[in-house]
Amino acid sequence: MKKSVVTALILATAPLTVALSAYAADVAANWGEHCAKCHGEDGKGQTKMGKKLGIRDLTDAAVQAKFTDEQALKAMKEGVKDEKGKQTMKPIEGLSDAEIKALCAHVRSLKK
Repeated sequence: MKKSVVTALILATAPLTVALSAYAADVAANWGEHCAKCHGEDGKGQTKMGKKLGIRDLTDAAVQAKFTDEQALKAMKEGVKDEKGKQTMKPIEGLSDAEIKALCAHVRSLKK
């Protein structure tokens, strides 16, 4: 490839690379702020609060197979209540639909 073509390709993809890096940083920051206290940074739920609530290990493929993306999005937007009606997960507030969808994608990326 000619040097000018390679340079043009690099320049054309640079904004996408920057956008993806910012996107990943936003998802990590949102996970850390809204989810990690209970679910843990790694998604295993082995935090003090996660253990108290019996949070399932989101890295487990069998656990992830038990819910759809739509159910995860609903849980994030509306919160979760147990069978007695007690709220066990608060809804995530202050995030856009795109940010919540990014968190859902992050949850799926935890699966081993």
